Amino acid sequence: MKFRKWIVSSLRAKLLTMFVILTTIPLISQGIVSYIKSYHVVSEHSIAATALVAEQLRRDIDILFQDTKKFLEIGTNTSVLHFLFVQSETYEDAKDILKTFSLYRETYKFNNSILNISIVNMYGKGISERKGVFQLTEDPLKNPHFVSLLNNPEETLIIPPRSASKYDRMDKSDYDGRKVTSIAATIVQRITHEVIGFIIIDIDHSVMENFCNNTKIGDTGFFYVVDEMGNPIYTPEHMLEDSSKQQIKLTKVLSRQKGSFVDATFSNPMFVIYTVSQMTNWKIIGQVPLHEIMRDANEIKNLIFISVAFSILFTITLYFFITSRLIRPIQYLKQKMRQAASGQLDTKVKSSGNDEIADLGDSFNIMLEKIKMLLEQSLMEQEQIKKAELRTMQAQINPHFLYNTLDSIVWMAEGKKSNQVIELVKALSHFFRISLSKGKDLILIKDELEHVKNYLIIQKMRYRDILDYKIEVNEAILSYPILKMTLQPIVENALYHGIKNKRGKGIIRILGDFTEEGKIALHIVDNGIGMTEDKLRELNEQMERGFTNIEIKEGGFGLNNVHQRIRLYYGEPYGVLIESKFPTGTRISMVIPAEER
Repeated sequence: MKFRKWIVSSLRAKLLTMFVILTTIPLISQGIVSYIKSYHVVSEHSIAATALVAEQLRRDIDILFQDTKKFLEIGTNTSVLHFLFVQSETYEDAKDILKTFSLYRETYKFNNSILNISIVNMYGKGISERKGVFQLTEDPLKNPHFVSLLNNPEETLIIPPRSASKYDRMDKSDYDGRKVTSIAATIVQRITHEVIGFIIIDIDHSVMENFCNNTKIGDTGFFYVVDEMGNPIYTPEHMLEDSSKQQIKLTKVLSRQKGSFVDATFSNPMFVIYTVSQMTNWKIIGQVPLHEIMRDANEIKNLIFISVAFSILFTITLYFFITSRLIRPIQYLKQKMRQAASGQLDTKVKSSGNDEIADLGDSFNIMLEKIKMLLEQSLMEQEQIKKAELRTMQAQINPHFLYNTLDSIVWMAEGKKSNQVIELVKALSHFFRISLSKGKDLILIKDELEHVKNYLIIQKMRYRDILDYKIEVNEAILSYPILKMTLQPIVENALYHGIKNKRGKGIIRILGDFTEEGKIALHIVDNGIGMTEDKLRELNEQMERGFTNIEIKEGGFGLNNVHQRIRLYYGEPYGVLIESKFPTGTRISMVIPAEER
């Protein structure tokens, strides 16, 4: 029991246990895992290398047909079109056509692989390199490939030797039994786009065979080519002669564009790589005995076993070194952390060295300093919030405002102005009801506007000759919340420090709408006396300094309080912006987030 407790509670004991375990079964397991991993790495490398070989073969075949297809441009030649369209003897056209054949042969890379170029019209009249001008004895439309092209004029057919019909070869005499792959396409009249003939290019099939024979994978691997249906296009002779090199089943190959897999149906498993020619849609398939491409795996296995043996020896030696260097500073750091957890935030870790444990000690010291700073900041913010709440409570029940309002009610009552008395009492009642708001900090914008409206109704009774107001607010923002007692102090400042100090009648406008960023902007605009640049600068500096300069002003608690309350509640980007010009008026803008309650 004591031994188990020692293992659980001591880091040194845990390290000892860990190192003992690491020197036995895990290192052997690691060797096995490493071998498996190396097998996969070698396999992926071999697959990638083989895929590159297959892709190169595909590119060679595609370039062959791509280059040869450029000869189909001959069908757009004016002499060719005239030759096919006119049934009379056209010696000059034929001469020009043969020159065009020669010109194309001089231009393109694989011209030597082209055995013959033939052109024939719908009536059997034709011309070829080997035969010159000729007339077919059979109707061209008996050729199934011509019929297919006639039904699909935009298509280009590639006809392998296996698919050739007796009608395909325009000139049979000079190929000496060689296999031929043909490319056939329509020739159309330029204006009507009517098919007027066909162009056939015969390619020596041995060129593609040479591509396949010269491309090797492994020691005995080989490539062969089949069409979309699995019919052979090219099969190496040794594959036909040697039964051990039989062809794989093509079901998986034909159902996908490209890939690789291991076919275990053979006595020696075969690795198969396949891709598809973009020009012909033929499948290019390579197969090689799996052991040929995995030869390096056995060598890696021996190397891994030797490495495991040395790792066991090294791990035991490393244990004695690490425990003496690692455990001592960790225990010291643990002691300091316990002191900090008990409330001793002035504790410090003295770092020795430049390793990760020393960095951890430095980070621990920085963390304690930040904790102390955040605690002080939190206390300061709480104190500021309490100050702001106190100013708000003082403003809610302003004795001067209440005295003046009651005084107005008295003289109106003495003057028997009962309707005005009722209106004033209602406004005062609603004003204080919204001011209290059951102790809530947030109220709806419509309630805050109602609060300001009641305030303006009361003040207009007193300052009928100099005060008027307008409230122009987008109804869509009325249901959003706002901090209580934010608009009324600003309106109060506009009245006492703007309107009252100018001659003539003043107007206070309250505007509100969404900003382009989706926030809510409220503006209190007056045409009062405004502020000088010095006064405006001084007020902005006071607002930047924060609560240290809050002053209770007559009729409210000042712009500074409103600004700081918004900052404390919503964060740094929000607050109050002052724009003023002497002596034309002042515009106070307030931006708050559009947050649902």
